[in-house]
Amino acid sequence: MTVEALADKLSLTTLCMPEGDREIEGGYCGDLLSWVMSRAKSGDAWVTIMTNINVVAVASLTDCACVILAESAEVEPAVVEKAKSQGVNLFVSEKDSFILCAQIGALLS
Repeated sequence: MTVEALADKLSLTTLCMPEGDREIEGGYCGDLLSWVMSRAKSGDAWVTIMTNINVVAVASLTDCACVILAESAEVEPAVVEKAKSQGVNLFVSEKDSFILCAQIGALLS
């Protein structure tokens, strides 16, 4: 499933989508950036509530297909700009992490 298709099916709000045709191969949920950095895999849809600029760095390092910010987490414009410049697909959802992960899991299985 592509990032764009996932965003559509989950009714995600797009903050930036420079690579909408990127394939999602799995998922990861976590908020401790060092933990995510050592465990998320290339192609994952990463669900988090963290919104600082380091999220973009971790997403880029791990080569996540996208980052989904749960619970309507507010993002500063500098984070969105950094995501754009790094080619990181970034979305926000009003849903909590549990619901998002369950829905992603169902769509990918």
